[in-house]
Amino acid sequence: MKKLITPQATINVQVLLTGNELMSGVTTDSNSAMIAEKLSTIGMALSRKVTIGDDMDVLVQEMEALSLNSDVLLVNGGLGPTIDDLTSEAVSKLIGKPLVVNQQAIAHLESWCEARSYPLNQANRKQAFLPEGAKVIANAVGSAVGFSVKWNDCVVICTPGVPSELRVMLDREILKLLMEDFPNAVAPSITRLQLFGLGESGLQQSISDDFPDWPANVEVSFRAGVPTLELKLTTFTEEDEPEKELWKTKLLLNIGDYVVGEGSTDLQTEVVALLADQNKTLTTVESCTGGLIASKITEVPGASAVFQAGFVTYSDDMKNQLVGVPDSAFKANGAVSEAVVREMVIGGLKISGANFGVAVSGIAGPDGGTDSKPVGTVWIAWGSDDRIYTQRLVIGRNRKLFQLMVSAIALDLIRRLLLNIQEPPVYFSTYQ
Repeated sequence: MKKLITPQATINVQVLLTGNELMSGVTTDSNSAMIAEKLSTIGMALSRKVTIGDDMDVLVQEMEALSLNSDVLLVNGGLGPTIDDLTSEAVSKLIGKPLVVNQQAIAHLESWCEARSYPLNQANRKQAFLPEGAKVIANAVGSAVGFSVKWNDCVVICTPGVPSELRVMLDREILKLLMEDFPNAVAPSITRLQLFGLGESGLQQSISDDFPDWPANVEVSFRAGVPTLELKLTTFTEEDEPEKELWKTKLLLNIGDYVVGEGSTDLQTEVVALLADQNKTLTTVESCTGGLIASKITEVPGASAVFQAGFVTYSDDMKNQLVGVPDSAFKANGAVSEAVVREMVIGGLKISGANFGVAVSGIAGPDGGTDSKPVGTVWIAWGSDDRIYTQRLVIGRNRKLFQLMVSAIALDLIRRLLLNIQEPPVYFSTYQ
């Protein structure tokens, strides 16, 4: 598949992340991903990111080197009140302008401190000293404003390292500033499809095999996640939009059963919406997932209209007492068996009065497995009073991922049932 050369490539954006905590691994960098995602909405993309510690000489050197080779340099971190917050001083050295008390910055600090009944001490005042001539970038959340300067024909934008502050500044200030400075940047049109049950490599191979004539002006990309995979279709001109819709339709004919929905949706949101549309209700009976399926469902606003009861029956006694699983079901093949999950669904449906139910019983590990039932074995039952389906899977993950994947599969099987999808999902054979 041909790689599309897009207008994003004409604007060179680089990020400089600062802080000893990033270098030591104490803090995980999430800001660069946030920056990249936000920039993509206005037709820009990161070409490089560099991470350094709190060292003045290195900071100035990297700013100089990066600004010489970029149109936009985003410096993230180092604007706080402590002695190791060096960004303002480093920019001052870089551009040869003194640090001065910025009136906008000091007014912001005074207002911020007053609203919280904090004293404006000398440490806080440090955040108001900015390079002379710097343009203030408002921070509606935190105490430290951001600022920008021009150097080496590069827009240098300095922001605090706190993710919640950065997010607000990007949304409210920085993207607007960049669009003013680079009006020719072309914002892409992105269609996001959320998939469950297909892997990234398998999906890429399928697209390459089934669509060898895929057009270069409709860019395909993926973002792997757990439990869903995001597939993105991107175009950069209005003229290409109809073609994107055409190829999305062709793609859905091939993989539509695995498409949970469009945009930023997820399995639980779609299941709740389908149940509401059909005026149906669901119950859950969980053992190895410990209530995670029910928890996912109740994350969704409006879930109470379609979900009235779930049961966490971790022990055999509770399976018997709460949902009526008979002793004979355990004696035949144990708690992790087809007979038990079938009875769990039957009991859950009877007690709750729900239209549909799903039940899971498995071995999450790390202990408890046998030769016939290794760690990762799970039996799932789902359906209604009319028909109950069952499936055995072996999901070789650690305990947390096992529970997450079992919960996702349970939701997906209900989604497929509500959509009347007859074809068995690929993961039935994958997890055998």
